[in-house]
Amino acid sequence: MPRIKFTNSDVDLMARLMRAEAVGEGKQGMLFVGNVVVNRGIADCLDFTDVRTISEVIHQVQGGNYTFEALQAGSLFYQRARNVEKNLARKTLNYWRQHPAKYSLWYFNPSGPCPTTWFGQPFAGQYKNHCYYEPEAGTCPSVY
Repeated sequence: MPRIKFTNSDVDLMARLMRAEAVGEGKQGMLFVGNVVVNRGIADCLDFTDVRTISEVIHQVQGGNYTFEALQAGSLFYQRARNVEKNLARKTLNYWRQHPAKYSLWYFNPSGPCPTTWFGQPFAGQYKNHCYYEPEAGTCPSVY
């Protein structure tokens, strides 16, 4: 059973986002980004109570901007998804989860070391240039 319901166009959309956000971090980095997308879709807490589909997660706007930088900056997100990224997207949508993004709802690429918290949320770990953050204990049981 998949972690979240999805369609073929969701696979394409997620593959494009994973590539645009983390292609420089290889397949593993793209899988971690996929974890965050799926976690936001199943989270029923914090900023994610009104996003339930992959499309809603990826196109979510907060503070007047898309939450994912790839949609703001254009870049690779607006190019066609390749089969390798589609396969990674399906893997994440169906079952794949791994630390540090296993329960993470946020990630970012800082200019220096990863802070111990980000907007009050605890640091879960780092993979290459991205820092991952989980919801504070007890604030989002739907992710765990």
